[in-house]
Amino acid sequence: MTVGVPDNPWKHCSMQTSKCPCGSGKDLAQCCGLYLQGRALPETAMALMRSRYSAYVLQEIDYLKETLWPKFQPAFDFEGTARWASENHWVGLTVIQFQNGGRDDRAGTVLFEANYLSGGQMHKHRELSKFRKKAGRWYYVEAIAET
Repeated sequence: MTVGVPDNPWKHCSMQTSKCPCGSGKDLAQCCGLYLQGRALPETAMALMRSRYSAYVLQEIDYLKETLWPKFQPAFDFEGTARWASENHWVGLTVIQFQNGGRDDRAGTVLFEANYLSGGQMHKHRELSKFRKKAGRWYYVEAIAET
């Protein structure tokens, strides 16, 4: 990927002035936009989870596949994921709790809720996500049962 000032890849927002969908309060260009454009790698499981939420909002489906645990990438349903991302209006992310997943960890979990509007009704996607680090890079592995 080319490093430098990118063209605006998201027609519906301005990288320089739009707030990041992840809810950090930062501009997209200084938050998840760095990861979505390949200019940096998330340093924590939490940062990866937030960037994956932003990828759903911005319909960056390639990023969702690239950040999926490598073993699962060949079976990634690109069309189904793209359809789900585009058919829903994502309205907010709430992190409920996290365990491990820091810069020096090799695994971690994040419990979150993503609110979205679909078919004229509000819905909530609640998930406990498992993350692993491989060769210095964080990946989403799978949703696991809450205990």
